[in-house]
Parts: sequence; C-alpha cells; structure tokens
Amino acid sequence: MRKLNTGIFFGAAGALLVLLAGCNKPTDIAGPSAPSITVGTQIDDTVVSAKVSSALMSNEDIKGYDIKVAVRKGEVMLSGFVDNQAQIDKSIAVTRAVEGVTNVDNKLVLKPSSRTIGNKIDDGVITAKVKSALLADSAVKSFDIGVVTSKGDVQLSGFADSETQIVRATEVTKGIEGVQKVTNQMSVKK
Repeated sequence: MRKLNTGIFFGAAGALLVLLAGCNKPTDIAGPSAPSITVGTQIDDTVVSAKVSSALMSNEDIKGYDIKVAVRKGEVMLSGFVDNQAQIDKSIAVTRAVEGVTNVDNKLVLKPSSRTIGNKIDDGVITAKVKSALLADSAVKSFDIGVVTSKGDVQLSGFADSETQIVRATEVTKGIEGVQKVTNQMSVKK
C-alpha cells in the first residue's frame, strides 16, 4: 500500500483556494481601467517625455518651467502657462522635432497678467495641496495628473483612466482653499 504525501496534497489544495479567492476580487470603484500598454511603450514614453522636457527647458525662447509634459503612446500633451503666443508656437515646434513624438496635443494657456512673488508662493502652496488631495482621493489617486497654478487658476492635465476620474479630479480641485478657477485639460487614456 502506498503512503499518501499529505504535505503535497494540502499544498496544492491551498494554492487552488488562493487562486479561486482571486476570482472574487471587488470591482474598481473608479470605473473601467484604461487600455493597457506594454512595458516597452511605457519606457519609450518616459524617454520621449524626458527628451521633450529637456528640449523645452534648454530653449531660450520658451523657458519651459511652467510647462507640463505628459506622454501616452508617443502622443505628447503640453499643458501649463506661458507668457505669449510665440512661446506656445515655439513649444509645439520644439516638441514635434523630438524623435518618438507621434502627435502634439497643445493645452498651453497664456498666463494672466504679471505675478508677484507672493502670487508665486501662493500658487506653489495651492499646487501642492491639489496634488496631495488628488493622490489621497480613492477615485482619482493618480500620478498621471499634471497640476499647474497661476494666480489661483489651476490647470489639470495628463491622462486619466476614465471620464469619471476626470470629473472627480475637477471636483476635488475645486474644494481646495485658494483655488479660483479650474481648467481641466485631461484626456482619457486610449
């Protein structure tokens, strides 16, 4: 008569239970997930983002400190505030010239009249509060949202998993003290 190895039996049964338990995973309250992309595409997008950011920062005509760059599958979204239309045009041209860029989605906005040092400090505090609130909100919780503030006007940009997430990001931002206006330039991931 053969002796049954109970350790193997219970180990296999335990593994089966763990797999079956994963089938009852709760659904995501933020809505359907965004279409996935490969690790290679994510790496390519990161490289393109770094190249675009570097090109914008090194261009004397742009001075791209208030420009956010988001990349998804080679499509570059430029957002933020610039001083004049020439900087918008130059930013688009510089971005298109970067290898790996397939399309440029311009969300750049002209800055309101000149800002004081106090405005800049206030805007930095508002930006930090908005970013913290977005990360803390379970329906948003995204590092893919760019936040730029100018005189209390907050611009949200980047890519979200769903339209629900975009709406919620706007609601959260409007609830932050000091926010005068919210412009949502976000897009749903494709």
